[in-house]
Amino acid sequence: MTEAPEIIREGRIAAMASPAVKAWFVREVLPLEAALMQFLHRNWRKSSDIADLRQDVYVRLCETAQKQIPDPVRPFLFAIARNILIDRVRHEQVIPIEAVSDLDALGVAMDTPGPDRAVMARDELHRLQTALDRLPPRSRDVVVMARIEGLSGREIAARLGISEPAVSQHLDKGMRVLADVLYSAPPDLRRDA
Repeated sequence: MTEAPEIIREGRIAAMASPAVKAWFVREVLPLEAALMQFLHRNWRKSSDIADLRQDVYVRLCETAQKQIPDPVRPFLFAIARNILIDRVRHEQVIPIEAVSDLDALGVAMDTPGPDRAVMARDELHRLQTALDRLPPRSRDVVVMARIEGLSGREIAARLGISEPAVSQHLDKGMRVLADVLYSAPPDLRRDA
């Protein structure tokens, strides 16, 4: 049997880990270590951090397994690894406030919209709301759920009690109407033509 890594033998996880979690870790997680290490090497530029990253992945995985053992483990393991890498990137991009006493020294341009951009943005939002209001209710619901809330066709179909092809038809119809309203020439220009 493969020997459990230090995460299971020592430290805070060892005190918490039940024999079932330890056995699961050795049986299910350790065989994935080579793939995990390859993933970490491919996605992290500092090879000196790889062992620490692996350890962090194992800690989170074992903490989760204490509550409920994930099944299947492979996608869960790589999701944890990806999230840890994202956290590390975000952490590296944070500049401590003590490091810079003057914001001008950062050389970052303030991107606050001027009054003209604020008026244009409000106008665009008003046009979008007007265009959404012109849609039939079902098409409007589908467009809002798909494009604003980010739901999949299957999720929309389940919520509205309709088929996925019907969702697709309502989305197509709604997007065509929106495009016509939003990207056509303003009414006063069409009259002159």
